[in-house]
Parts: sequence; structure tokens; C-alpha cells
Amino acid sequence: MTELVQYLITGVGVGCAYALLGSGLVVVYRVTRVVNFAQGSFAVVAALTVTTLLAAGLPHGLAEGLAVLLAAGIGLLTGLVATGKPGTTPQSALIVTLGLGVFAYAVDILFWGDQPRSFPGLSGTVAGVQSHYLLIAAVTAVVLAGTALLFARTDLGRALTATAEDRYAARVVGIDVVRMGLLAFAVGGALGGLAGVLITPVQQVTFDSDVALVVNGFSAAILGNLTRPGLTLAGGLLLGVVQALVGGYGSTSYQTEVALVLMLAVLIVRAGATRVETA
Repeated sequence: MTELVQYLITGVGVGCAYALLGSGLVVVYRVTRVVNFAQGSFAVVAALTVTTLLAAGLPHGLAEGLAVLLAAGIGLLTGLVATGKPGTTPQSALIVTLGLGVFAYAVDILFWGDQPRSFPGLSGTVAGVQSHYLLIAAVTAVVLAGTALLFARTDLGRALTATAEDRYAARVVGIDVVRMGLLAFAVGGALGGLAGVLITPVQQVTFDSDVALVVNGFSAAILGNLTRPGLTLAGGLLLGVVQALVGGYGSTSYQTEVALVLMLAVLIVRAGATRVETA
């Protein structure tokens, strides 16, 4: 029973990080209809940046905040390159984000090398589990609640929502849909960067960690069809807990496969439901 509790706490913490990554994908997709495959790169850049800033003597909090701001800026630049040109289709923008994600490998190696990096997180333990997992869950809850309020209670959030619902109608009433798309990429970058910052103290990060991160984030987001943040959170928690149980009672080498199987299962079920509705 003690081991089960430990695995559950660990899974919830890691699952929350996946939910942040997935939420970044959801924000970008809802507003632009682009699947941003550079999302994992934002997490890696932010995580590696924190290690450098802490080594330079910056205190915790400031280092993490600056790293998240950097990730938001990179997200904005990614959106500008991928969608800034008028007439760019979502399919073309997807390919651009994939290329930028690969390009990020070279940049990461140039600045940080190819060795795994980490930094100390929240000290102490709860039920035999590092307290940092609980910090991840707490920060995720606050950030996702704040994001929901942003979209529901502010003029800027309503403009983003209107763009997500109907780009043509939003343009007709005077909303700059291109600017909203760039803002969505910046928000996605910040969420991805925050996920990387939070997960690095419990999982070492290297230049190519973005692959596993984006697979897990996409798997969480696909449960909500890339449009529903609540289901993305549920998908992240489910994925994190299942991976923790598989790694604890089986082998950690199968954890990525769990994400792929979950994503495939959801796609198959959704395709079957669509076929029935069509019939």
C-alpha cells in the first residue's frame, strides 16, 4: 500500500507537467488550428536555462521566472515564423514547427552540450516521496485556473476565445486574428517552459528530451481532441499515474509506450464514434 501511494503521488506530479505541455498545445491549436510540434522544445530550453541561471548565482524563483519568460518569447517567435505570413495553412505551419523543433537540437547542444542536466527542487519528503511532486501539482492547479480565468473573464481572453470559435467572425468584428495566434503561441511557450522548469528537478533533461515530452503532452491533449483543457488535465493525470505504476511494478522502459498506446486507443475510439455518427 505504501508503494502504491508513492506511485500515485509521483504519477500525479509528473502527469500535471504533461497537462501543462498539453494545455500549451490546446491553446495554440484552438486559436490557430496548428499542432505545434515545437512545444517540447520550449520545455527543454526553459529547463536548461534554469540550470545556467542557478549556476550563475540567481536565486530560485527569479531563475525559473526568467526561463519561463524566455520560453514565452521563443513561442512568440515560433508563431511568427510558422503563422506570421498571411495565407499560411495549418498544415504548412505544422511542418514549420516540426522543423524548428529539430533546429532547436543544434541550439541546445551549442549552448549546453549533450549531457543530462538537472537542478535541486523543493526539499523534503511526503509519504516517502519527494515534496517537489506536490509542488508541481500545486503550481499546475494555480496556473490552469488562472488560464481559465484569463479566457473567461478578460477582454483579451474573450478575443482569443472568439478567434478559436470562428476566425472569420472574429475578423469581421475587428479582432486581429494573426495577433491572437501569436499570443496563443506565446502562452503555449510559457506553459511548455513552466512544465520543463517544474519537471527537471525530478527528471533530468537533455537536448533531445523534447521528443518524450511532446509525445506525453500530445497524448494528454488528444484525450480532449486538442480543444478541451479540462480533459487535457485528466489525460495528463491518467498518463502520469499509469506510467508511474508501469515503471514501479514493471519497467521504466515501457513508459513512453504507454503514452503511445493511450493516444492510439483514444484515436481508434474517436474514429469509431465518428463512423457510427456518419452512418
